[in-house]
Parts: sequence; structure tokens; C-alpha cells
Amino acid sequence: MSSDSGTMDGEPKGGPEMEESIADRVASLVESCRLLKDAASAHSTRWQHETDALSKQAVTHVNTLKKLQGDVSSASEKDDINQQTTDKLEEELYKARTMLYDGDVATLLPAKANGFFLRMLLGPANVRATRKDSRYKVKEEYNAYRDRTAVMFLAFPVILLILKNRIWNGCFPALPVQVYQAWLLFFYTSLALRENILRVNGSDIRPWWVYHHYCAMVMALVSLTWGIQGHPSCIRKQQGVRLFLGWAVMQGVAMLLQNRYQRRRLYTRIALGKAGRMDVVWGETAGVKGQLWVLYPLLFILQGFQFFIGILLLKTAILEDESEWQMVVCGLLLILMACGNFVNTVATLVAKAKIKSKMKKKGKQVLQRMTSKKSL
Repeated sequence: MSSDSGTMDGEPKGGPEMEESIADRVASLVESCRLLKDAASAHSTRWQHETDALSKQAVTHVNTLKKLQGDVSSASEKDDINQQTTDKLEEELYKARTMLYDGDVATLLPAKANGFFLRMLLGPANVRATRKDSRYKVKEEYNAYRDRTAVMFLAFPVILLILKNRIWNGCFPALPVQVYQAWLLFFYTSLALRENILRVNGSDIRPWWVYHHYCAMVMALVSLTWGIQGHPSCIRKQQGVRLFLGWAVMQGVAMLLQNRYQRRRLYTRIALGKAGRMDVVWGETAGVKGQLWVLYPLLFILQGFQFFIGILLLKTAILEDESEWQMVVCGLLLILMACGNFVNTVATLVAKAKIKSKMKKKGKQVLQRMTSKKSL
């Protein structure tokens, strides 16, 4: 009896007491949650007020920076200040710009509105990262994606060209080519999507390279509807396909060179404070010494070859009796992309030449000052 009564005394009491205990604990939790909600609400309101105040200061500083850049440029053109002072002021203004656009302050600036492409795919969703490390992760993921797809961009056409001669007796079946065009559509769409998100997050990407990917998307979509069989002579029917695959092989090699050389140069420019942390390798940007003799000739050959393919498709569409509208559209898009790429490549070379000339001039001025000091 005594052992049984002891066991019963050690057990939790049931009935009304248990119900009251649970009710007290639930009420305590609800009260704690209410206090936490009030504290979080007060913190959010305080944080919003502080963010708004800092955002106004950031916008004011950006406007002041733009005005000062214009004043320095105008004064330099009128010879109101010498070149040495101009270079020093521009260097200081660039430091100020880096602090505004390449750090925590950048998250306080008004976000760029989503373009038509982003609104079409994602709607009004906010794709701007609020944390600095999140923005850098978006950039690193973009770079990793370029590295992965560059290998596939080169391997896909090489495999098709090898199989054409080894297995398919010189003629492409429709399905493998359509699979390749479908992959190109996916590749250019995903690349354009990532670049639009990068631009919203402050990356410096020239608009042309995004438009170039739009054109490539349209061309891949049109190519999916282009029948490459059904002609008595597949050699003549598939001439455009063979030339395009040859161009794609060269483009894949160029992409690998860009990713290798330009990425290294970009990291160096970021370390020297001459490029922003959110800048990426796009198109034909600055490269290392020696790249001009390897990459740029290849790029000009690519652009010429791309233009030639476009002209050839248009010529074939005009001369053939049973021409297809896809041939005309793809020819026009190839010519447009070749001309746009050429203009932007030349613009990049001109900008590089101006920068080098400016650096040489600045170096000579420094050398002259050092020489004059030694003579004194």
C-alpha cells in the first residue's frame, strides 16, 4: 500500500489543476509572442526611418558627385585647371563613386526598375539583394554559369560536326540539331535573365550585350521551326547549319579565352579600385597584355564570319525558289548581331587606347616632376 501511494504522489496531478497549468503556460506564451511582435514592429519602424534618412543622404551624395564630375570635365575643357589637377580630382571622385556604388551604401540607393524582360518572366517581383554578400553571390553564380556553359557551347557543335561525318553520312538528322537549338534558346534566355538581375543590383553591363542575347534568343526560337530535311541535296540544304556550327565552335573558343583572361584582369582592376565589385566580364571588355594579339583578332574574325553567314542566308533565300522565311529572319539577325558586336568591340578598343594614352601622359608628367626636383 505504501509503495503504491508513493508512486501515485510522484505522478503529475490531473483534472482541473492540470488544465489550469496548461492554460497558464499558453497564456504566458501568447503574452511573450505579443511583446516580441511589438518589439519587432518598433525595430522595423525605427530601421525604416533610419534607412529613409540614410537613403536621402546617399541620393544627395550621388547628385553632388555627378555635378562635380561635370564641373571638373567642364573646367578641364576650358583649361581652367591643369591636367595634373584634373587627374587627381578625377581619381578622388572615382574613389567617392566606388564608396557609393560598391558597398553597403549601394543598397540605400533607389533600385532600378525591372525591365520588360524581367517583368515578362518574373512579374513585379523584387530581385534586388538587400545584403552586400548576397549581391556578390549573384555575381559569382553568374561567373560560374558562364564557365560551365562555355564548355558546353564548344562541345555541342563539335560533337554534331564529328557525328555528321562519322555516323550520319554527311547529313544532319533534324532531332539533334533541334535539341541544340533548344539548348541555345535556354542558354541565351537564362543568360539574359541573369544579366538583367545583375543590372538591377548595380552591375556595369553594356546594354548592347543584353540586346545581343535577345536577338540570339529570337534566332534560336526561329531556328527550331526551320526544317533542314526534305531537300534532294542535303549538302546544299544544310550549308547554313554547317557554317553556323563552325561559327559556334569559334565562339566557344572565344568564350573560354574571355573567361580565362578577362576574369583575371577584372579581379586585378577590382583590387586596384578601378572596377566595382559587381562588375562582370561581358562582351569584349579590358584584358591582359597580349590578349589583343589573341582574343581580339579572333573576335573580329568571328564577327566577319557571322556577317558572311547572314549574307549567305539572305542570298540563298533570294535565289532559291522554295526559300523559307526562317532563312531571311536568321540572316537579318546574324547581320545585326555582327554589326553591333563590331561597333562595340571597336568602341572598347578606342576607350582602351584613350586610357593608355592618358596613363602615358600622366607617367611622363610624373617623370618630369621627379627630374626637376633632382635638378634642384
